[in-house]
Amino acid sequence: MTETAEQTALVEEATKKSGLVWVQAPTGRSPQAVWHAWVDGAMCVVGGGPGEQPLGGLTDGGTAVVTVRSKDKGGRLVAWPATVSALLPDSDGWTAAVEELKGKRLNAPDAETMTVRWARECQVLRLVPSGPPSEQPGAMPDGSGAAGPVPSPATTRQPMPEALPRLLARRRKRA
Repeated sequence: MTETAEQTALVEEATKKSGLVWVQAPTGRSPQAVWHAWVDGAMCVVGGGPGEQPLGGLTDGGTAVVTVRSKDKGGRLVAWPATVSALLPDSDGWTAAVEELKGKRLNAPDAETMTVRWARECQVLRLVPSGPPSEQPGAMPDGSGAAGPVPSPATTRQPMPEALPRLLARRRKRA
């Protein structure tokens, strides 16, 4: 099945406007929230190096599913399949992607030399839409899509001791 012009426009506009998207590689990992930039018909991300966002199993030549939220309501708007390719430093595609990503990177500790560090330590990936959206307005799944809590040794609060309300009431009367 091929994408229609409306689906292509929905994917592009929603992804451009959203500052954060969720990307899931087919490795069985949970979706990873990533910041990005839309450059020349594809979503570009940078990460995988020290001090940068993790890329959650994305690899050159792999695939992924990108889920985009609605800018105004914050709920899921569209999910689209992508083909992942790595951009090599100093190639035309890399330079264009890095210039866009540089403007979107918040709180960089080395803003002046950030692109040199990205070339040396990070990956810049290009995610190109590769088919019709799996989710879009009018064709959304019934479930919430919410992830369960991560296993943790933390516990919930224990019931309040019976005497505590009386102790607190006495303390308020004295004050």
